[in-house]
Amino acid sequence: MNSMAIELLAPRYAIAWYPWAVQYFFLIAISYATLWLAAPALIFGKQRWLPTARLALLACFTTSLVAPVALLADLHQPLRFWHFYAYGTPSSWMAIGSYLLPLYVLGVLILAWLAWRPAFQANREAPGLSGWLARLLAAGSSPTPRPALVLVGLVTLLLSTGIMLYTGAELAVVKARPLWNTVWLPPMLIATGFITAAGLILLLNRISGMRDLSSTRQMLKVMLVACIMAGLIAVSWFLDGINANVGSVAAALESVRHSPAWRSTALWSSLTGVALFAVLLYLLTRPAARRPTLYAWAWLPGLVAIHMGWMFRWVVLMDVQHIARNSAGFHHYGIPAGSSGLLGILGTFGLWLAAILVIDLLVPWRQARQGGNQTDIAPAQLTAHDVEGVPSHG
Repeated sequence: MNSMAIELLAPRYAIAWYPWAVQYFFLIAISYATLWLAAPALIFGKQRWLPTARLALLACFTTSLVAPVALLADLHQPLRFWHFYAYGTPSSWMAIGSYLLPLYVLGVLILAWLAWRPAFQANREAPGLSGWLARLLAAGSSPTPRPALVLVGLVTLLLSTGIMLYTGAELAVVKARPLWNTVWLPPMLIATGFITAAGLILLLNRISGMRDLSSTRQMLKVMLVACIMAGLIAVSWFLDGINANVGSVAAALESVRHSPAWRSTALWSSLTGVALFAVLLYLLTRPAARRPTLYAWAWLPGLVAIHMGWMFRWVVLMDVQHIARNSAGFHHYGIPAGSSGLLGILGTFGLWLAAILVIDLLVPWRQARQGGNQTDIAPAQLTAHDVEGVPSHG
C-alpha cells in the first residue's frame, strides 16, 4: 500500500485595518468621552465643572475634526466613502456609522460655537486675525439662547452613544476573529476611552497654564472610576469565558500561551493598570494641604492613561490581526515607514496637535460659558492677554 502525503495550503491574507484605524478608534473615543466630561457644566449648568468643561470641549472639538481624517485614510481609497451613501447597507454597523459620524461631528461643532460665542462677542475689539475671527464668529451681539445650547448638547450626547455602540459593534460582530467576537469588547472600549480622556484633560490642564486643582481632582476621580469599571469588565469577560467556553477567552489564553509577544503585552498591561490604579488611589487620599504639590504632577498619570488607551486599541486592532485565521501560529507585522504605518501615526498626531495650537491661538476657549452673552464674562475673567486676543501660556 502506497503512503500518500497530503499538503494543505492556507493563503496568508494581508491585514484589513492599518494603523489609521487605531488612530480613529483612539481619537473618536477621546471625542465622545470628553463630550460627556464637558456636559455637567455646559449642558447641565454645574459651575464647579466649568474649568473641566473648557478643557474637555477643546479636546472634544479637535479630536472630532481629526478622527474622520484617520477613518477616511483607513478606507485605502478615501474617495470611495460615498459608496456608503450610494449603496446603503442597513445591516452593516460600518454603514450605520457613516450616517452617525457626520451628524455627531456637526453636533460637536455647533455645541462648541454656542459655548464659545459669548467669548467671541467679548473679543470682537481685539486687533489682528483673532479679532477679525471673533467678529465673524460672534454672529452679532444678540444673546446666545441657553435652551439652544442645552438642546444641541443633549442631541449630541445621544449621537455620541450611537458612536460608542457602532465603534464597538463593528468589531464585536466579526466572528472570524474570536478575540473581537465578544460582547465585552464595546464596554471595554468605552471604559478605556474615559481613562484616556481624563488623562488628556490632566495633561491639557498642565500645559495650557490653567492648572485648576478642582479640575485635576475631578479627572483623577473619573479615571479611578473608569479603571475600576475596566477591571470589572475584564474580570467578567474572563469568568464568562472560562464558564461558558467563550471563544475570545480561549483565543486569548492560546495566544498568551504560545506567543512571547502576547505574554509580554499581557504582563505590561496588567502591571501598568495596577500601577495606575495605585497612584490614583494615593493621590486622591492625600490630605488637602498636600494636594497642590502632589496635583502638580498629576499630568504624569495622565500620560500613562493616554498610553494605556492607545496601546489597548493597538493590541485589539493590530496585534489580533497577527493571529493566523487559516493556519497555526502568528504572522509577523512590521510597521512600515510610509503613510500606512509610522508616518501615518505621526501625521495624525501632528494634525491633532496643529488643530489644538490653532484653536488655542485664535479661539478664546478659556472663557467658554453655558450660553448667554458677552456680559456673562466678568471683567476680572478677561485678562490683558484675552483682550488682545493672545492666549496665556503660563
